[in-house]
Amino acid sequence: MIKTRKDLKQFIQADSKTRSGSNMLIKWVTRSDDYLPSLLVKCLRKYEYYLNRKRNIYNLFPYIWYWWNFRRLRVKTGIMLFPNTIGEGLNLVHPGFRRIAVFSHIGKNCTILPNVLIGRKNPGEKADVFIGGNCYISTGVTILGPVTIGNNVTIAAGAVVTKDVPDNCIVGGVPAKILKYKK
Repeated sequence: MIKTRKDLKQFIQADSKTRSGSNMLIKWVTRSDDYLPSLLVKCLRKYEYYLNRKRNIYNLFPYIWYWWNFRRLRVKTGIMLFPNTIGEGLNLVHPGFRRIAVFSHIGKNCTILPNVLIGRKNPGEKADVFIGGNCYISTGVTILGPVTIGNNVTIAAGAVVTKDVPDNCIVGGVPAKILKYKK
């Protein structure tokens, strides 16, 4: 959780290290695919900072600005994220549909490709989704909670994860099963 300016700086630096080329001006001029997702993640971190702080008259305007800008960027990019659900080092490679539910908890240094849905199996069911650190979630993945995914996991394209996944493995298929263990 981002509560201090030091935490904010640490999260933004970790997020920019995971992406290729961290200069936003160059991304904007070259119309890079990475520009809007990078802008969204940076705005998410600043919104989390002002959301977690105690609000007073001095930080009310920045809070409203980042809230509005975050909502605008979510619609523009098609990426539905929620504050305080994702650890530092988030990498959203391309713009495109992503729906990461409010009850998900994602660890550090995760890469999430387009067309990823994190949701629940049954409406009204308590469905916490825990995803460990250093995970790679490929395109077209559906994760239906309640489920726990370990650290250093790669989820292959088009997989549907409905059961717990251990650490250090590659999963794929419908429903997802372990394809290989990493060394």
